Amino acid sequence: MHTSLLQNQKKCPSLLIPSPVAVHCHTLFSRMMPRKRKRLTPLNAVQSKPSFSPADTFGSPRAVLDGNSSPVTSKYFTEETKTSSRLGPDFFNQPCISLAKSFLGQILVHKLPDGRELRGRIVETEAYLGGEDEASHSKGGKQTARNAAMFMKPGTLYVYQIYGIYFCMNVSSQGEGAAVLLRSLEPLQGLDTMRQLRSAQRKGSARLLKDWQLCNGPSKLCQALGINKTFDQKDLTQDSAVWMEPGSEVPGEQAVVTAARIGVSYGGEWAQKPLRFYIGGNKCVSVRDKVVEKERAAAE
Repeated sequence: MHTSLLQNQKKCPSLLIPSPVAVHCHTLFSRMMPRKRKRLTPLNAVQSKPSFSPADTFGSPRAVLDGNSSPVTSKYFTEETKTSSRLGPDFFNQPCISLAKSFLGQILVHKLPDGRELRGRIVETEAYLGGEDEASHSKGGKQTARNAAMFMKPGTLYVYQIYGIYFCMNVSSQGEGAAVLLRSLEPLQGLDTMRQLRSAQRKGSARLLKDWQLCNGPSKLCQALGINKTFDQKDLTQDSAVWMEPGSEVPGEQAVVTAARIGVSYGGEWAQKPLRFYIGGNKCVSVRDKVVEKERAAAE
């Protein structure tokens, strides 16, 4: 019956008259449609629901994508990237006096465990030339557990303790047992933290330190940057917590004052040798040699 009906319909389209079977199928299909629409409605509602940030539910922000699946620009998901280049092995691989002068104007950085970075511009240094230098910890070429870093590759930190409380920070250079003492910094970043670190070491003193007083001495700069004996023998070219960056204001030769070192009277004639270097006119220098500065001014 169904076969003959189909054949007749093909021969004559005008015979497309609904058959009882067709009517029955149409009725069943119509009854099914409402149920199908009910199933699809929740899905359509979800698809048309406005986008929301996962931070509302998971607490960790993520970029919301638009219809083209490209990240939507948002100030909340954009982080400023710092592109700072640290000074490498070639910079530190210099003779001691040359390195001591080259340090002036460079930036010393300590990254704290919580991610904060403390920065200071080096404004004063002293050179210690190794075995022949009677004021050096490595005089006579003697190597000990304490001064081992002075004999390591250039760019290695030598941190030692004085008076059983304070620390001083040196950097090894070319030359057996030679190193440069960092005497003073001009604080640049993290001054509030530096002030807190200094205050923790200044027992009984409630006086608020001025900015230029935070790092104007070898022990003061170690306090302000949180440098202690654990930094001894760290490599400034590779360490993730402490390094040096190129400074944007490196002084010319005419701006550098050359004077005698401080506190090395035990060094005999070496105590008077001009092995201290600082940026003239910088307020953060620990001790100015006014005699030398006057002589320089007269010669100019």
